[in-house]
Amino acid sequence: MKNSRRDFLQKLAASAAAFPFLSSYDVLADGGLKPITSSQGPTLRVALMGLGGYASRVAEAMQSCKRAKITGLISGTPNKLSDWGDRFGVPEQSRYNYENFDRIKDNPNIDAVYVITPNALHHDQVMRVAKAGKHAICEKPMALNATEGQEMVDACAKAGVKLLVGYRMHFEPKTVEVVRMRTAGEFGKIKFFQGQCGFRIGDPSQWRLDRDLAGGGAMMDIGIYAINGSRYMVGEEPVWVTAQETKTDPVKFKEGVDETILFQLGFPSGAVASCLSTYNMNYLDRFFLNGEKGFAEMQPSTGYGPIKGRTNKGELTQPHVTHQTLQMDEMAGIILDGNTAIVPVDGNEGLKDLKIIDAIYRACATGTKQELHLV
Repeated sequence: MKNSRRDFLQKLAASAAAFPFLSSYDVLADGGLKPITSSQGPTLRVALMGLGGYASRVAEAMQSCKRAKITGLISGTPNKLSDWGDRFGVPEQSRYNYENFDRIKDNPNIDAVYVITPNALHHDQVMRVAKAGKHAICEKPMALNATEGQEMVDACAKAGVKLLVGYRMHFEPKTVEVVRMRTAGEFGKIKFFQGQCGFRIGDPSQWRLDRDLAGGGAMMDIGIYAINGSRYMVGEEPVWVTAQETKTDPVKFKEGVDETILFQLGFPSGAVASCLSTYNMNYLDRFFLNGEKGFAEMQPSTGYGPIKGRTNKGELTQPHVTHQTLQMDEMAGIILDGNTAIVPVDGNEGLKDLKIIDAIYRACATGTKQELHLV
């Protein structure tokens, strides 16, 4: 038992050396991780915009961050601003509503704004954040379409601020290990990827089923994980896509709100991907990567964790760390230190996913293969 524990810790130490984000954590007796108490450099001061369910998850996770803290709040609900402000120690002068948040320009205690609002609001809000001279972190999908996404990328570049997208999986230890193995050639030539992402959605009145706010349906919420996952798992940019939509409940899933879409991607090397995005089936959170020399399977693959996975070499044993804690500490390093993520999380990464989503919807509408030009 001692030998196996020593071997595990040695492997973990090696992982920390290979992947800098793990170096921000100490190993606990139970094999878990905790933030190192020594100074890691300057702290990223973040205003959270949109104080809903996911923002609450982010806020709680940030309490364990070493390099990021909540210093501002933006919401259209006065009671939330008051309650969250008291809870997270944000002074009244750093609490804003959607009409006056442009004033963050004059707040030296805010470096970045994390936009966690419905999809249709991302574009205008990020543009305003950039105009205020603050860095933007935007939840995915970054916008409703690639045209909006390009405008956001351009606006942030013009303002000299960074635009990052909330791709938490790009920092998740087991995911990063599979990417490392693939990059090192341990799976050989990649041949096939399968991504299954879906669940049965509940309340029919929620914004995710409102085309004007969501920009679509399952594809704009859960399907993007399969799109993005196919890219970082295969390690290439797709050059074509085909897609087919199925709708069994037109009352719940109105015009322009997709229920289920099957889509296929082709890559320059000849690798192919087969993916499913749905709001009408449970137990779908699985990635499978097949290469000439090995495979990787992750299930759950994108949930909040713990992620579970195995490869042809055995079970993935990297410890679970709250995704949003890792994400925000790593994004602090990207914004403040100029660090580079192992898998990109910048606006151009988000833009590529939007171009694929646009093409998937075109493929569903026309029944024809769509060429992709992402490089």
